[in-house]
Amino acid sequence: MLTAERRIYRDKAVAGVVHAAVGTALGVGAGVLAQSTTVATTIVVGGRALTRAALDVGSALAEGDEVRARELLPALVGRDPTGLDAAEIARAVVESVAENTVDAVVAPALWAALAGAPGALGYRAVNTMDAMVGHRSPRYLHYGWASARLDDLANWVPARCTAALVALVRPGSVRQIRRAVSTQAPAHPSPNAGVAEAAFAAALGIRLGGTNRYGERVEVRPSLGWGRGARPDDIAPAVRLSRDVGTALAVVLGLAGAAQWWMNR
Repeated sequence: MLTAERRIYRDKAVAGVVHAAVGTALGVGAGVLAQSTTVATTIVVGGRALTRAALDVGSALAEGDEVRARELLPALVGRDPTGLDAAEIARAVVESVAENTVDAVVAPALWAALAGAPGALGYRAVNTMDAMVGHRSPRYLHYGWASARLDDLANWVPARCTAALVALVRPGSVRQIRRAVSTQAPAHPSPNAGVAEAAFAAALGIRLGGTNRYGERVEVRPSLGWGRGARPDDIAPAVRLSRDVGTALAVVLGLAGAAQWWMNR
């Protein structure tokens, strides 16, 4: 896609639409060639990498090595880690685990279940384009619009399925999760990340949100959840929650597949 960007790039939305269309077509085409839904899903589902990166930061914080934790943080988030203390690093990690549970686990699995290998690899292409050009910056303000909106569309249902799965695996927090998702998530600038972060915050009994710095750009995110702010010892529970969501999704999809087989036999 870097080659395509060099050829297509203009600081206009129409050029970004072409970029998004080409990238999606390449992803879907790769899925058609791959043919195997199992192989494609294995490629695009990144839950293990997510949890490993989060736990590495958590280990550094547990050892009191904030310098090392800041060095590791860019593997998870795009915000500037300079000057973040242990609590802010922990918040960044928990928020990333929540958001990436959608991007790296739930969404690719659902798209694979819906449309096979083309769905899985097409989704990954959309998500990658959003990471490359969808973020707000002077260069991509117009060009990245289409990729960002396409990613929002692709993740809309998976984000809400993630919140439902969080409630399923943490039944004692159902009321708090529902309240956070319905009343707090809409204030988040992302229509999908806010849903996942609100659900995780409520399930973990903590408060997320605050000031994030991205180079020269500063964003103030709304409070999600209630109670104290995130701490380093919240990282492991967030990872466990993400894993439980992935397991629950696998069970639900397995049962759905078994039911379909039973009806069609």
